[in-house]
Amino acid sequence: MSLARTWSVALLGLDGRVIEIEADIGAGMPGTKLVGLPDPGLREAKDRVRAAVRNSGEKWPETNVTLGLSPANLPKVGSGYDLGIAVAVLAASGSVPATGLVGTVLLGELALDGRVRPVRGVLPALLAARRAGYRRAVVPTESLLEGALVDGLDVAGAGRLVDVLGWLRAERSLTPPEPPPPAEPAAGPDLADVVGQPEARWALEVAAAGGHHLLMIGPPGVGKTMLAKRLPGLLPALSREESLEVTAIQSVDGSLSPSAPLVTVAPFVAPHHSISVAALIGGGSGLALPGAISRAHRGVLLLDDSSNLNSHHSPTEAG
Repeated sequence: MSLARTWSVALLGLDGRVIEIEADIGAGMPGTKLVGLPDPGLREAKDRVRAAVRNSGEKWPETNVTLGLSPANLPKVGSGYDLGIAVAVLAASGSVPATGLVGTVLLGELALDGRVRPVRGVLPALLAARRAGYRRAVVPTESLLEGALVDGLDVAGAGRLVDVLGWLRAERSLTPPEPPPPAEPAAGPDLADVVGQPEARWALEVAAAGGHHLLMIGPPGVGKTMLAKRLPGLLPALSREESLEVTAIQSVDGSLSPSAPLVTVAPFVAPHHSISVAALIGGGSGLALPGAISRAHRGVLLLDDSSNLNSHHSPTEAG
């Protein structure tokens, strides 16, 4: 019987928790069992991983394989554990040494041909790994810029499963992160473009300076939405910690730019007035996704035509 372990990260909303992946290869009929409260998508990982291992030129064990994800009472959601599962099985079978796995977290979905695909939530996952004391991380190559935002963690990228196996065998190096591109301020609507509206301009300035909510009421066409769209331009630039908070939300949401992942300006979110409650406040089965309120964190949430006032009014609320 052979046993090996790797580590990955489970996302709980916008927070992460390190998950230990154990692979046990023992006597018995050929088969793979995955335990530890996996969701349906994760239960299919054993088939994805087996195909990825074989198509990477490695041999899948022909005996009984038991995969355990700990803590066992924590629901596991998503496909980001694929890379950790594949490496754990190959380390347990003796195909690769396990010495380089200590203190390392592995994130990534595996394609059937062995490619490492990007997953959501890399930034909050690596922040959780750093808090837990881990010092290295292997992420998909497409997520390197996002992973490089985490200071104090040695992050490397892998495009294929064979890259990770070659790194563990000391045959090759993984892709190092490149210096992040300089952050350029986003060009958005500016209050200087507005002619007139002195009272509304003054209200926007007061709301921006004090962090207040703002309710504007008037007939259609007087410029309520136009003014509200210019409120983010009055807000100060985000600090480093605030930028990481906003970036983490967009990482989980899947709306993060792969070329310039760090969000440095206050976000502006304007959902349609017919938005559902779940889409507004967030939620979902298994992994809770952020709603419009969360996506507007540290920025502006514009709720247009959202009031129950008289029908001749067209209210706009920004806050």
